[in-house]
Amino acid sequence: MGGADEICFMTARELAARIRRRELSAREVMEAHLAQIARVNPLVNAIVSQVPEEEALALADAADAALARGDEVGPLHGLPIAHKDLEETKGLRTTFGSPIYRDYIPERDTLLVERLKRAGALTIGKTNVPEFGAGSQTFNPVFGPTRNPYDLSKTCGGSSGGAAVALACGMLPIADGSDTGGSLRNPGNFNNVVGFRPSAGRVPTWPAAMGWSTLGVKGPLARTVGDVALLLSAMAGPDPRSPIALPEPGSVFARPLERDFRGVRVAWSRDLGGLPVDPRVTAVLESQRHVFADLGCVVEEATPDLRDADEIFHVLRALHFAVRHAEHLERHRDLLKDTVIWNTEAGLKLSALDVGRAEVKRTLLYHRVRAFMEEYEFLICPVNQVPPFPVEQPYPTEINGVPMESYIAWMKSAYYITVTGLPAISVPCGFTPEGLPVGVQIVGRYRDDFGVLQLANAFEQATQVWRRRPPVVA
Repeated sequence: MGGADEICFMTARELAARIRRRELSAREVMEAHLAQIARVNPLVNAIVSQVPEEEALALADAADAALARGDEVGPLHGLPIAHKDLEETKGLRTTFGSPIYRDYIPERDTLLVERLKRAGALTIGKTNVPEFGAGSQTFNPVFGPTRNPYDLSKTCGGSSGGAAVALACGMLPIADGSDTGGSLRNPGNFNNVVGFRPSAGRVPTWPAAMGWSTLGVKGPLARTVGDVALLLSAMAGPDPRSPIALPEPGSVFARPLERDFRGVRVAWSRDLGGLPVDPRVTAVLESQRHVFADLGCVVEEATPDLRDADEIFHVLRALHFAVRHAEHLERHRDLLKDTVIWNTEAGLKLSALDVGRAEVKRTLLYHRVRAFMEEYEFLICPVNQVPPFPVEQPYPTEINGVPMESYIAWMKSAYYITVTGLPAISVPCGFTPEGLPVGVQIVGRYRDDFGVLQLANAFEQATQVWRRRPPVVA
């Protein structure tokens, strides 16, 4: 393995430690990743709106100079990062995957970008998204599709698709994303990396039109659970600009993840109560079920009562679309994709009673699931109901012969978990016979983000599935 190749596939924790010890310079790390981007990105189209090379190298030189002076540095010091193209970045184009914002250059950073920069991460560009993050398939009219590095004819998922692909290809050591219906978990699942949906408020959001909402969250992606924890330690922690920010400092995620799981009760659900799941996905998950038992867990087949989850999610999502896109619909209808129009119009048709009933049903759902999770510390289930599908296909229209009623219906295994309010992670689990990645979803108790990371870490250490690199970088 060559030096640059070794740098690009080193864990972020190891990379950060070596930079801090000055065994590697931030410039060497930056040069290796820029070379990897130049080599691989034209094949997969994951990183967009890249900063000029000389600017990226100047950031790295400044990081090295800070260490030489003995400055106190953050946990991500010297690590290159590209931000999801839904995150506003000061002076760097942010398109939201929409032609409406093709040339938009923000005058400020979001809180998340601000926080990651403060932790020492070096911004080198943006990662590709679906238009306005709508749908778990990354393509848009500004940049085109992002391809799955395990099979370039397949989708990488979404909406944090560019981020997951960049990680899988060694173009970035860490990446940020967001998740409403599965947008951190789905691309993690499709690209053999780790995507973690933390508890609402764990990663504070600003600016946010609906600052009290708990449906969408921001969170970390990386190649390993340890690297996700490192990134979360920099992302998490209170901020007065977010009214739902949780009080615990991010440093709680810098603790060791090792834990004894003997006697821990785990619920195993193949289909979350009858969802259609492609048999290839089921086969991969079943092949690794024994790992949880080998770790000492007491694994029992059980599923919480998730009735009304579908209605709750669709109503609350449509409400968000109406708030976010009513003006776009009025002024730029011709520039919006059909699914954004459909979801926005669904929101505009909602009555106050529709929204109120959804909130009441969500409260009842929360308490049913809370009682279930008092019996079981974790729920294990599919992340996605299908493996990666053709990149030309906007979304699956059927699974196992069951028609999908909307562009996101194939994502129920992810968005049912969203409305429970529980933290959930996608961890590499295995591959289909065609060589396509499949992740497993680990769901924890209310606000037990650290526990989810601990079990995910134990599973990852036992299986080592994350080490299988995509053919595009072989």
